[in-house]
Amino acid sequence: MAWYLWLLVALAAAVVLLLAVVLGRVIAFRPRKEEAFPAFPVQCDEAKAVSDLAEMIRCKTVSDTDESREDDAEFAKFEALLPRLFPAVYKACPLTKPSKRSLLFYWKGKDSSKARVLMAHYDVVSVEQSLWQKPAFDGIIEDGVLWGRGTLDTKGTLNGILQAAEQSIRAGFVPQNDIYLAFSGNEETNGYGAPSIVRYLREQGIRPALVCDEGGAVVEKVFPGVKEPCALIGIAEKGLCNLRFTVEGKGGHASAPPPHTAVGVLSRACVRAEQRPFPARLSVPAKEMFDVLGRRSTFVYRLIFANLWLFGGLLNAICKKSGGELNALMRTTVAFTQMQGSKGMNVLPPHAEMVANLRILCGESVESAKAYLQKVIADDSVKIETVYGMDPSNVSETEGEAWEMMKRAVSQTWQGALVSPYLMLACSDSRHYGEISDRVYRFSAMALSKEERASIHGNDERIPLEKVCRTVEFYLRLIAQF
Repeated sequence: MAWYLWLLVALAAAVVLLLAVVLGRVIAFRPRKEEAFPAFPVQCDEAKAVSDLAEMIRCKTVSDTDESREDDAEFAKFEALLPRLFPAVYKACPLTKPSKRSLLFYWKGKDSSKARVLMAHYDVVSVEQSLWQKPAFDGIIEDGVLWGRGTLDTKGTLNGILQAAEQSIRAGFVPQNDIYLAFSGNEETNGYGAPSIVRYLREQGIRPALVCDEGGAVVEKVFPGVKEPCALIGIAEKGLCNLRFTVEGKGGHASAPPPHTAVGVLSRACVRAEQRPFPARLSVPAKEMFDVLGRRSTFVYRLIFANLWLFGGLLNAICKKSGGELNALMRTTVAFTQMQGSKGMNVLPPHAEMVANLRILCGESVESAKAYLQKVIADDSVKIETVYGMDPSNVSETEGEAWEMMKRAVSQTWQGALVSPYLMLACSDSRHYGEISDRVYRFSAMALSKEERASIHGNDERIPLEKVCRTVEFYLRLIAQF
């Protein structure tokens, strides 16, 4: 047989072997058998839960990076409201205020060796009232929906925690382990509320065996090829960095411009950064999410996720083209958000600057992200400085008692939902708790539609009344395990 025929036979054999390996991995890439958690019926006083949340919404606890612009009276109003709504909590759980914008309740259990922390924040972002259908701070209840800033982010979860605690205490429940109810009042500004609580707990020698904060939710149609609702529990969150890019120009009249003005140089830097995005990489949370949900996907996507060693490039191309959440799971992202130059329409800018908001993938850092952009832009005339930055959080464990507690409470509350780890793209107060715990989980205890998720920090934030009660039910089931 001629040598080229042997070559063809060898190539054909290699292709057959490759197909056998690929298809074999797809066949094996099936959903794992999940534990069937027994039903755990609980009851929620919907009227009280809704009424109390509406009263919380009527407190305009809008935080600001400049604290002098905050309305202290509204924060005081909120703090004064809580003992009236939750007298049993205040009677049974001593309150400590580690800082001006933090509330920490201590619910003593039978054992102090495995403390748990339930978190939320009571500050909210500002609103542009003219863009809302209803007043943002009136707590209006209409057609089975409660309207208002904070219903989802995160007075809704704070209310769920306190409702569950109040109801459990009134029923005579004593937790097996200590529980801390930790609420901050300046999460939206990356403020000192949560760090002061963490510092206090660390000084007391407390290392929580479980921390639950805002984060993922029960969502649909967010993972390719998966039809079932997915309950996403964040086991880590990306870092955050704001970079300022500046270029100095000569100024002067715009009638005789140079080849590139300062704004033009900045624009070229922006294009270079956008054309060369950060390399795709599978972080631990993304790997675990792909492993759990990828097994539930359609054949084509299972083909990809079961053989990322072969189709990683294809997945990267899909992510680049689609952008959005899937792309953000795979790489550090850069979003240019601000640019300014000359104040005059016919004046060359003597100084121009732009700002980029980066969300940094686990395993990278503020400094490594900055260095990558300097390399990509490759222009010494563009100066880059860090305005604010924090590295990605630690990655929490998805094995052991704490994770099983979260899965059980979620599965019992949203039956049929696929529980999966994921990487939280936004930032939360929970990142601070990585200093004292390796079991920090981010789950907002709500089933949220795409429209509802868009209203967080947006317009017309609101929550169906049934979901207010479902949040309480989740915390009742979680607390019962403590």
